[in-house]
Amino acid sequence: MAVDTTAVRACVQALVDYAATRGLVGWADRVWSYNATLEAVGALGPGPDEDWVLAERPGGETELDLEAALAVLADLAVENGQVEDTAGGRDRVSMRVMGTLMPRPSETVSSFEGLLADEGARAATDWFYRVCCDAGYVRRAAIARNIQWSSPTRWGDLEITINLSKPEKDPRDIAAAGAAKATGEKYPACQLCIENEGYPGRGAAAAGGEHPARQNLRIIPVELDGERWGLQYSPYAYFNEHCIAMSAHHRPMHIDEKALRCLLDFVDLLPHYFIGSNADLPIVGGSILSHDHFQGGDHEFPMMRAEVAETFSMGAFPGVEGAVLSWPLTVLRLRSDSRDELLAAAVHVIDSWRAWTDESVDVVAVDADGTRHNTVTPVVRRVDDEGRAGGGRYEAYLALRCNLTSDEHPLGIFHPHAEYHHIKKENIGLIEVMGLAVLPARLKAELAA
Repeated sequence: MAVDTTAVRACVQALVDYAATRGLVGWADRVWSYNATLEAVGALGPGPDEDWVLAERPGGETELDLEAALAVLADLAVENGQVEDTAGGRDRVSMRVMGTLMPRPSETVSSFEGLLADEGARAATDWFYRVCCDAGYVRRAAIARNIQWSSPTRWGDLEITINLSKPEKDPRDIAAAGAAKATGEKYPACQLCIENEGYPGRGAAAAGGEHPARQNLRIIPVELDGERWGLQYSPYAYFNEHCIAMSAHHRPMHIDEKALRCLLDFVDLLPHYFIGSNADLPIVGGSILSHDHFQGGDHEFPMMRAEVAETFSMGAFPGVEGAVLSWPLTVLRLRSDSRDELLAAAVHVIDSWRAWTDESVDVVAVDADGTRHNTVTPVVRRVDDEGRAGGGRYEAYLALRCNLTSDEHPLGIFHPHAEYHHIKKENIGLIEVMGLAVLPARLKAELAA
């Protein structure tokens, strides 16, 4: 098929102008960026218009349907034999293009840290989030396809979304994955490792299996409890500024005092964000237990607006206000002006729950073989006296979890039972615990019926 050089030229010029007017590249970088984009799709031309090369910078931002522009370039890359003609191949070349049209990691970190020091945490995250959106790492167009609504319940209005943003597997990718040979070493070890930054990705037929391209991923290094962590945004966000903090070490999830100190360090750094962790056990944990990570963002979840069922005090921690929330899960909310006292109280709750057994309600802390079943899903934020995010008080939510199974409920006694699996069968993780139900795309057809 003959290449439409006029369409390619117009597409690349528009894409470069989009990047330049949003500050992803400098205006003086436009010709270099044009040529780098051609290289990314395996093309040696066409050249840009002379008028475009000599144009002055416009006053505003250039609008662009980024998804459509990248689709044109992906077609060209497929024709040039740069990638396979699959959804995964097209996505990899799109991320390759955008990785050239944005600041280098060091420039991103420098800008973030400068804004953090000069203008504060919100200015820094506002800028970083916009960069990640403009560079196509946060898939705004795909996220907009999700179906969202709220539903009144006896616990308050719950948020529901049908996830249409994550692309379905291409049958050709699935077939290639089935034919691929397994290898002993996998790099990066998982999709949360900081080594993903800049990784070109690989197709389903590759020895290590399919892995998404991450050339346009940017990670901000942060220090949590004296260790190196990374801050990034989720490509397929479920809520506003959905971010991920991941350990620089590929190690399993763990809920303990160290994890809580990390959560508290995070909200001290970015007090307008909440931060939480999936539980560290199967069934009640998230989909990735092998890499220590948290999720946060700028969103108030229904759990945070839940009514108080009863209050309690903790004798050893007089500066901590305790409350049991009116919520589908057992959630304890702790508040204190003292970070240290809140931390100590939260650790006490976690340790107590880990050892708690009451077989009359099917709670068993530890099996005879030493397998433990009790843990918590913790969430931390800072609030003002009215409970609004960003204040000077510390707030911790501790959702008590137990992953015990039985013959009747082999996927978990406290997991959705079989009669609800047609709605969702996956783990009830951090996001669902807080009152946002993330439902599979297959339910869209049922809603329309």
